[in-house]
Amino acid sequence: MSHTEDDMRTFSALPPARGRAFARTWWGQAWLKALEDTALDTAQLKAGRRLARAGAVGAVSVLPGRITAVVEDRGGATHRSDVLLQCLDEDEWDRFLTMAAERAGHIAALLDRDMPPHLVEDASGSGVELLPGIGDLEPHCDCDAWDHCAHTAALSYQLARLLDQDPFVLLLLRGRGERALLDELQVRSAARAEPEARPADEETEGVDAAEAYASAIVLPPLPGPPPLPDEPGLPPSLDTETPPPAGTADIEALGFLGARAAAEAHRLLADALTPGHEQRPVAPELALPHDAVRLAAAGPAPHIRDRLAQVEGRGREGLALAVRAWEYGGAAALDVLEEGWTPDADGLARARAAIDAAWDDDERPALKAARGRWSTADGRAQLRIGRDGRWWPYRKQRGRWAPAGPAASDPASALAGALGAADEDT
Repeated sequence: MSHTEDDMRTFSALPPARGRAFARTWWGQAWLKALEDTALDTAQLKAGRRLARAGAVGAVSVLPGRITAVVEDRGGATHRSDVLLQCLDEDEWDRFLTMAAERAGHIAALLDRDMPPHLVEDASGSGVELLPGIGDLEPHCDCDAWDHCAHTAALSYQLARLLDQDPFVLLLLRGRGERALLDELQVRSAARAEPEARPADEETEGVDAAEAYASAIVLPPLPGPPPLPDEPGLPPSLDTETPPPAGTADIEALGFLGARAAAEAHRLLADALTPGHEQRPVAPELALPHDAVRLAAAGPAPHIRDRLAQVEGRGREGLALAVRAWEYGGAAALDVLEEGWTPDADGLARARAAIDAAWDDDERPALKAARGRWSTADGRAQLRIGRDGRWWPYRKQRGRWAPAGPAASDPASALAGALGAADEDT
């Protein structure tokens, strides 16, 4: 079967992936979950991870329903490996394209090489499953393994890295190349924009509300979005010749709050002007303790910072740790620092499985587990798991556990960051 340039893409072999997670995006991680939930032999998965990390996967070809590559095993032998994923049928593609044409933000996000969760949720609501599930990834390898072997597992781990870079790879696997997909969407969008022809003899009463709203005579067109200023505006000056009465407002603190409000407004406007913003969920409002840390992270004057340290009774050292957590990961990182969350039995089982899979048996460090936290035997570093399943690195500092870096989906990468930070302190 021949393939056009648009419905087959070949990616050069990727460099070794030592010390990094295979998937950083949520859709890349969903791909790996489908692989790991499907495979029956976890030893083959571990062997596949080792091959992929070592750069043993050659150029990867992606075409509708199939990925293929030559994989070199540890003994030097090469194997042709394929992983199959069922293409969407014509009816499913019709439903997906209809949905996408009605929501321009989805396509704008894809063009930015992003796959917002709402796109996948809206597709699922239309009866179209874009991401694979358990049993959807079918392995084939000339090593004659009946399940996922190390070679097909390595190929699947490598594809997760490609999906991170370009979600159109998933759509090609499901049956549509990028150019064909965009051309079909352009035709459907143009058809939606054309007014419906009305028979000349059809009797109507009044004016259709949609037509009236769209009419430039009745209602002028909406203005374009405002341009983003180069920087936040300056709050009004509170410096007057008359000092405030004793015991009233702290003028410097009010000026700081005004400046932070302007900076936050600038950030929100910049976020609102990004493509696909209307498809993203609204962030929850920060509670007072979290907002105090956000303000402290902006570097206020010492007396203002001391007042912020009094919120929730953190104190100066507690606030410094909270600010560090905020800088690494915002509210999610702050929750991991202060919440003391313990996963349930299923969550702990998944966490232990992730730790077991993150290292080879002869490389796995000795870790002591306690309430969703795993500490190294020497007490220098610690891993904490968040509610979203990500791993947060910590290090011991002046007798207290301190955040040591941003979260990682792979516990090995998180622990490497924690140990590196601990080495810098010594």
